[in-house]
Amino acid sequence: MDWTAIALSLKLAGLTTMALLFIGLPIAWWLAASKRRWKLLIEAVVALPLVLPPTVLGFYLLLAMGPGSPLGKLYESLAGQGLVFSFQGLLVASVLYSLPFTVQPLTTAFAAVDSRLIEASWCLGESGIATFLRVILPLSWPGVVTGAILSFAHTMGEFGVVLMIGGNLPGVTRTASISIYDAMQSLDYAAAGKTSLLLLAFSFAVLVITYTLQRSLGMERGRLVRANPTSWPKRS
Repeated sequence: MDWTAIALSLKLAGLTTMALLFIGLPIAWWLAASKRRWKLLIEAVVALPLVLPPTVLGFYLLLAMGPGSPLGKLYESLAGQGLVFSFQGLLVASVLYSLPFTVQPLTTAFAAVDSRLIEASWCLGESGIATFLRVILPLSWPGVVTGAILSFAHTMGEFGVVLMIGGNLPGVTRTASISIYDAMQSLDYAAAGKTSLLLLAFSFAVLVITYTLQRSLGMERGRLVRANPTSWPKRS
């Protein structure tokens, strides 16, 4: 089993998840609260990696981050190395590829918060940021955790985009999925089987945790409704 590749995947998934939470929280809140008609275009752009083939996304990222692109030239002038076939380029690609796995659960959780609780916070003199941190975010914690877990798991299993942007550099861009592919190419089914079994167990655990969080969120809202039915908006 290639533990170096597994450790690299864990590092990539952890940094990607942290970056996505930082980026995804304001995007998800805007999507949940905005009434603008062109919001649909932003939602479509965010969800595009869900339906776009990884090779297509990888191709356009190569064009955008390659040595001949403005971004690639700027990064190379600052860092002294290219963005493509580096861990940093892999991180950028992973953030873009896993963005909907963070934003969509967060948007759903934010949209479910009772608007009257938000208005009450405003009436008490709380600012928009304070209301978000003290009211909206605590009430949406299952969605936040779900988005983080799904993003982490999705990054762990990336293959197409990772291969096109990072290549296969041991200790630099060679992730667990690339390691499995290499083992299969070398007819080393034992090594491929061990790494695949580890990722299978990890994916199963992620799904169990995700469904448990969703169920706990539904039960919590049900208790709130039974305790105080007037605190939740009625369906028209």
